[in-house]
Amino acid sequence: MILCLDIGNSQVYGGVFDGDRSLVQFRRTSQSHSSSDEMGVFFRAVLRENNIDPDDLTEVGICCVVPDLLYSLRACCQKYFGLEPLVLKPGIKTGLKIRYRDPREVGADRIADAMGAISLFPDKDLIVADFGTATTVCAITRDKEFLGGNILPGMRLSMESLEAKTAQLPSVEILPVSTAVGRSTVESIQAGLYWSTVGTIRELVNRISGEVFDGERPMVIGTGGFAQLINREGLFDAVVPDLILTGMREVLKLNR
Repeated sequence: MILCLDIGNSQVYGGVFDGDRSLVQFRRTSQSHSSSDEMGVFFRAVLRENNIDPDDLTEVGICCVVPDLLYSLRACCQKYFGLEPLVLKPGIKTGLKIRYRDPREVGADRIADAMGAISLFPDKDLIVADFGTATTVCAITRDKEFLGGNILPGMRLSMESLEAKTAQLPSVEILPVSTAVGRSTVESIQAGLYWSTVGTIRELVNRISGEVFDGERPMVIGTGGFAQLINREGLFDAVVPDLILTGMREVLKLNR
């Protein structure tokens, strides 16, 4: 069995696979000062609570965008699982052709998303929209070329910025809404967050389709926390919540 970890700015997202079968998924809040012991105790406990023996793990794959946590994560895996984790970083085999000017700049989360997408939907041109702390939109060709894409503030980050940088705007619950005209401050913020995200994704998909796919709309995949929130707007051909973990599973396969 393998443990795949996605270490994001807001959350740690993990999953265990037995071959290609997903056994369990879990989340916890990211804390940049977490010790190896804190993480190790948590990981072993959450596995046991889901009827998985931690000693049955044979591999650990890590996708991390919080460099300060990497040392503790490595020590955690060595001490609590007796395993040296594979960390997704430049030089790791992925099979992708990175068309960034500097391929080392591409975030590990975007690479893992791309790997997950091409494994689930082979031989297709793809756009992957990942709704995390930041929202990323990436274009991948059927020939496994990672062309690049967009990075923009995520919905929660936008809401928190409004709250922090204005004197009178409150924090709100992020919800799907049916109208673009809010009739209170809270409703107005909710409508602004929702429809600006929907409009942004629709515009980016249209522009990317025209620029790099000869005007043909590729398959659009949504993933991340808020993908389900806007799924009813018909933006996605598929929503895959565990896309990044699936991508890490594929990276582990390639690098055995």
